[in-house]
Amino acid sequence: MEGKLFLVPTPIGNLEDMTFRAIRILKEADVILAEDTRTSAPLLKHFGIDKKAYSHHQHNEHQATTEIIRFLKEGKNVALISDAGTPAISDPGFFLVRETLKNDLQVECLPGATAFVPALVNSGLPSDAFVFEGFLPVKKGRQTRFKKLADEERTMIFYESPHRLLKTLEEFAQYMGEDRQASVSRELTKMYEETVRGTLAEIKSHFENNILKGEFVICVAGREEVKKKEKYKADKD
Repeated sequence: MEGKLFLVPTPIGNLEDMTFRAIRILKEADVILAEDTRTSAPLLKHFGIDKKAYSHHQHNEHQATTEIIRFLKEGKNVALISDAGTPAISDPGFFLVRETLKNDLQVECLPGATAFVPALVNSGLPSDAFVFEGFLPVKKGRQTRFKKLADEERTMIFYESPHRLLKTLEEFAQYMGEDRQASVSRELTKMYEETVRGTLAEIKSHFENNILKGEFVICVAGREEVKKKEKYKADKD
C-alpha cells in the first residue's frame, strides 16, 4: 500500500495554534521534512515528537523529491512542515506536491496557521474577493508588477521583510496614490502583535518612527474600493 504526503501547518508565532491533528500526524509519520531543521527541532521537542527531521528547502527540493517519491511508493507516510505557517504558501512545498500528484500518489493538506488570513480579516478591507501576491520581485520585474497591480480591483495581500518595508510602502504610494487605504500587520499571534491601518502615507509615517522588527503582511485596497469611496464622496457633495 502506498504512503501519503501530508502538508502540516505549524504556528506562525503562538505555539497554542498547533492543532491536535497536526501533532498526531507528525507523531505517526515515517518521515518528517522540514524547511530548516534548526527551527523545527524545538517545535517537535515542545510537542513530544521524538523524531529526526530531514531538510527540505528551496535549494535541495528538486534533488530530494525523487527519494521522497520512492519513500511514498514504498508505503511510507511523509509529513512536510515549513518554518512557520502552511507549506507551499511562500515556502517550499509546491514542487513536491506537484511531483507527488504526477506519480498518482496521495496528498493531504491539513488546515492551520497562515499569516495572510488573520492579516486580511484584521485589515478592515474587503475580504469577499482578494488576491494573494506573497513576496514582490526584489529587482527584475518589480516595476512592471507595481504598474499591473495599480489596476487590481480586489484587495491585495503581500509579505514583506523589515529591511524592505519602507521602500515597498513608498512604491505602493507612488503607483497607487498616497491616499490608498491599507493595513500592515506584524508579529501576528505573538506578544507584540500590531496592526496599523490608514492611508499608505500614514502607515509609512508610522513605521518611519518605530522599530521595524518581525515579518510583515501588507494589505492594500483594490481599485473597486477606491471607486466606491469616490462615488460616496461625489454623492455626498
